[in-house]
Amino acid sequence: MSDLVSGTDPPAAELKSGFDAARIAEVKAWLASQFDAAGKEVPEFEYTPRSVAHLHNIATISQAKSQASGIVASDLRQKAAEYRSQAARIREILEHAGMAQESLPSNVISSAQVLANVANLLNIRDTEMSSFLVAMGDISLRKTGVEEKRAKVQKESRVLLDYTRKAIARLTYLKRTLAQLEDDVPACEEQMHHWKTNLKLMIKKEQQYLQQYSNYKAILNRVGYTPEISHGVLVEMAEHRKELEKKTKPILDTLRSYQDLPPDKTLAALAIEDKRRQYAAAEKYLEEVLHSALATTE
Repeated sequence: MSDLVSGTDPPAAELKSGFDAARIAEVKAWLASQFDAAGKEVPEFEYTPRSVAHLHNIATISQAKSQASGIVASDLRQKAAEYRSQAARIREILEHAGMAQESLPSNVISSAQVLANVANLLNIRDTEMSSFLVAMGDISLRKTGVEEKRAKVQKESRVLLDYTRKAIARLTYLKRTLAQLEDDVPACEEQMHHWKTNLKLMIKKEQQYLQQYSNYKAILNRVGYTPEISHGVLVEMAEHRKELEKKTKPILDTLRSYQDLPPDKTLAALAIEDKRRQYAAAEKYLEEVLHSALATTE
């Protein structure tokens, strides 16, 4: 069964080669006809599949257009023959009626020519008054449409002219502004240089102040200062300190007066011990006041 099929069906390569040969023959025939019509010989070139396909496409389009133009030309020739026969018939009728062109006055001939020219200009096939009126109406409508379009175009042109003037004014303003900015560039650059210099100094000062702040913070931490101690607390503690100074000042004055007394070790020891107890009681009272002030703040 396979042998019968392979024997009856031609290979695809043979079909393709036959198809290419037919195309090449058609292309050669078309090129020969075209160059013979122009009185020249066909130049030699290589027939590649791409060139053959391109030329075959051109030949197909050319033959189709030639066939279409031949049909149109034959139709026009037929119409021309009909128009000539109709003109001969009309000429014969005019000659029998005594209205041949040779027998008419020159003014009538010129008027007829003017009428024919106007009819051709208006693109009408007869010279009846109705046709002229319709054609003039069409021309009037076209004129109106053209005038409307012209008015619209003029309006748009005025708008564009206004936009152009505004754009020119803005461009002039921008150029003037640009020139002014270019003039201000040196002063601005000098100011920027000054600011950069000051910025460097400020950065150094900032580093110095940060270092001082850290040092002061370390000192405050070392002396036991905490953020809970507010200004009001310090003022209150200062007032208590003044009160304690008022209370301890007589004791200090008394102790200083003891220096002027004759030396009595027993009395001096008793007096010193009494003053020590008073001083310890004052210190204890100061500590209690400070603790109470801190507790109130918290």
